[in-house]
Amino acid sequence: MPIPEMETIWFNGELVPWHEARVHVLTHALHYGSGVFEGIRCYKAEKGPEVFRLTDHIKRLYRSSKLYYMPIPYTPEELRHATFDLVKSNRLDACYIRPIVFRGYGEMGLLPLTSSVDVAIAAWPWGTYLGEEGMARGVRAKFSSIQSLDHTSLARAAKATGQYLNSILAKVEVTNAGYDEAIMLNEHGHVSEGSGENIFVVRDGKVLTPPTADGVLEGITRDMVIELCEAEGLPFQERTLTRSDLIVADEVFFTGTAAEIVPVREIDHHFIGEPGPVTRTMQDRYKAIVEGRDEAFAHYVEYVE
Repeated sequence: MPIPEMETIWFNGELVPWHEARVHVLTHALHYGSGVFEGIRCYKAEKGPEVFRLTDHIKRLYRSSKLYYMPIPYTPEELRHATFDLVKSNRLDACYIRPIVFRGYGEMGLLPLTSSVDVAIAAWPWGTYLGEEGMARGVRAKFSSIQSLDHTSLARAAKATGQYLNSILAKVEVTNAGYDEAIMLNEHGHVSEGSGENIFVVRDGKVLTPPTADGVLEGITRDMVIELCEAEGLPFQERTLTRSDLIVADEVFFTGTAAEIVPVREIDHHFIGEPGPVTRTMQDRYKAIVEGRDEAFAHYVEYVE
């Protein structure tokens, strides 16, 4: 989906016009993928625009930066207010927000520690990542031949730019085969995640998801679903899953900030089913939370100041 042009981007401490947020062609991150980022959503809530779990996203951004030796030259509170200023300056009441921290111009080679650490935040309107029909009826998924990344290969706990190269390959592979999304396995053949989402399974009334040890990003939406299982009284377990566990599941769904909560109706020509009751409950409860209508989780709703 093309990015619509906005008025401003927050770049290294100030709001600059959209087309003036530029980097040098020899920027380290362009050549080596040395950057970390977040995907955040702002929703139109009852009391005005709110950035959902902004504090938690910023905390994860700092964790990712630490893992890649990139100290962020701003405080978390400065980035929080920068995000609010950006949303207001672009007059947005609902949008997708992309903070990115990256190694800038100054050093070429695999030891980047003298390069600058640059920070940018952009925001623009962005609809449902896997489409409205996918949200309503479920998507078709396929196991990819591209493996998810191992913890000994990269800092898997980080949400890093270069780490998504294999996700790109997986996404292109299954899209060319006529599917909506990829399911990736790790080097042991265990289910890891989608190309850009976490994955959940419902079987015999129990909700299951792979553990982070299987190459899973600690997703913010993933964490929200785990909390919702407790709130709804649903048995939940983190455990290793196989391909067969997904094929014989009663329900399967993806989670992610961009995707939100999306049912999976088919995997590799195996029909899983129409979106089931657990998936629908998660979708409805999540929507109520992000729109500021669920008092039990009001602490995650951060209104634009």
